[in-house]
Amino acid sequence: MPDAKATKLHDDEVDIDASLAASLVADQFPQWGGLQVRLVASSGTDNVTFRMGTDLAVRLPRTAWAQGQVEKDLTWLPRLAPALPLAIPEPLALGTPNEGYPFTWGVYRWLDGTPFRHDQLADPSAAARELAEFVNRLQAIDATGAPLPPDDPFSRGTPLAPRDELFRAALEELQDEFDTGLVLAAWETSLAVGAWDGPPRWIHGDLLPGNVLAADGRLTAVIDFATARAADPAGDLLPAWYLFNGESRRAFRNVLEIDELAWVRARGWALSLEMIALPYYRVRNPAAVRNAPSLIAELLADFAAEQ
Repeated sequence: MPDAKATKLHDDEVDIDASLAASLVADQFPQWGGLQVRLVASSGTDNVTFRMGTDLAVRLPRTAWAQGQVEKDLTWLPRLAPALPLAIPEPLALGTPNEGYPFTWGVYRWLDGTPFRHDQLADPSAAARELAEFVNRLQAIDATGAPLPPDDPFSRGTPLAPRDELFRAALEELQDEFDTGLVLAAWETSLAVGAWDGPPRWIHGDLLPGNVLAADGRLTAVIDFATARAADPAGDLLPAWYLFNGESRRAFRNVLEIDELAWVRARGWALSLEMIALPYYRVRNPAAVRNAPSLIAELLADFAAEQ
């Protein structure tokens, strides 16, 4: 096999292809060296994923700051998996850097399914209840020793207050596009409930469509536990707006074992994510905020309906 090397891009990012992944596997795990390696199109922004044979996956970080996930997965996912009603990644081996690739990387069991789409579900409300039960079961697991959120206003499961200045600056840029009085009322209502004051609970931290898999009309797995941590349980309520709507959103909420304040904090989180991202990405990456205006409208409608 040729000696494939990672190509340096910008900010320490490397270009990763199937030949590099195959070379790493053949060198470090020869028992899997003969398996076909092919790119998974929906790899994500921080890691590149390849399917290896029919039963395995190889996951390689693009940048130095994204490495360390396999080590975290090997420590925590085997402890979480038995309690959860949906499949989660099963790490099998930790790969090490070499002269061709500078980061640690991992081999995992392959999980069937494609990224979540509401219209591919046979029963969206049943799927909503299933994901809500996943959240309940995850948050019931003992979080002693679990990773904690970094000190970053964008870190899920953290208080809303550190985002206030960013939120108001974004709203000023968008004042001609939204009812600023309604936006501020919704935001300030979420701020007013204050920070979570209970014991930190396990959250996945990124239950967005790319990390929830479905097949044959049903949910099959939750992937990418890079942001899993012990934090405010409101951090895992974002699927209410990012995955579900109408009756399925109500079904998700009805199954959750949370108080009303957590729901209000979660709505504030979702609102701040979209408001802050919209003016920033509108020019830089329009596709990233294509759905932001409609999502903001839904969040505001939900807020108004509860007043």
